[in-house]
Amino acid sequence: MESSTSGALTPGPPATELDSGALRLMGAIADTGSITAAAQRLGLSQPAASQQLKRLERRLGMPAVERVGRGVRLTEAGLILARHAKTVDRALHAAVDEVAALAGLRSGRVRLAAFPSASSTLVPELLARLAAEYPGIGVTYLEAEPPEAVAAVRAGEADVAITFSYPGDPEDPHRESAVGLSVHELGPDPMRVILPAGHRVAGAGSVPLHELRDEQWIAGCPRCRGHLLGLCRGSGFEPTITHETDNVIAVTALVGAGLGVALLPSLALAAAPLPDGVVARPTDNADDRALHLVSTSHAQHVPAVAALLRIAAHLPSTARMTDDV
Repeated sequence: MESSTSGALTPGPPATELDSGALRLMGAIADTGSITAAAQRLGLSQPAASQQLKRLERRLGMPAVERVGRGVRLTEAGLILARHAKTVDRALHAAVDEVAALAGLRSGRVRLAAFPSASSTLVPELLARLAAEYPGIGVTYLEAEPPEAVAAVRAGEADVAITFSYPGDPEDPHRESAVGLSVHELGPDPMRVILPAGHRVAGAGSVPLHELRDEQWIAGCPRCRGHLLGLCRGSGFEPTITHETDNVIAVTALVGAGLGVALLPSLALAAAPLPDGVVARPTDNADDRALHLVSTSHAQHVPAVAALLRIAAHLPSTARMTDDV
């Protein structure tokens, strides 16, 4: 038997506690013209549907249905709710589909940050592999030096950062700046001495830095300059720095012109091949810089971000790009 929901109801303020279940019930009643049939469609018992309807009407402060013969019909308030029920139902189904797509990596977005020399070496291969495995994942990219990239992850402006650190760097952003973040070493980025091909030590397998104590040096960014100073001082001399530029092509051109020697990471050299008359040689110092992946501690729980981290951690190009230089 249909339950009657007519009777005195205390007028109340506009409802702010409507739930999707109540709206779906109104939509089913509109379609079937019956509380019993609506309950069956939704997998509810008739008493449970009637109780849900009564709670809804109490929240509304007005009836949502009225009896007509052996059935019921919606009041004006009920018609409004039924109309919105279809919109809510579509939105719920869309939300479920989108979450399922994320879990299945058919969609999602990752915000990546990395330093300049990674932009033309590691990043293109990483994004190509991600696109090949998960074409539905979108990526936005920010080029930033390690301190700014770590700060972007902490501020929620990036999901993952590819960074580097030098051994013994007192301003290493992976220390205090990265507390609470997840930092994993990606691999080494060997440092190379850049020399004119005719230099007296250019034919050596590796170059002791103290052999270059009397040379003029070309330095790079402030952190790279600091690393160079530390290495040279550790080898017993203060380098004479005559030129400074962040432009790797300019550095190698200056070396080719006989204006000095330089120390550059292998990824930078992979991004800008050496000109004729210039060679790169390893040093005999333990001076390789390390590459890192930085993310939030919960990044592994975000499917798209976890996919990028997994691919980045297994990039064979890390070793290949540094070993081929």
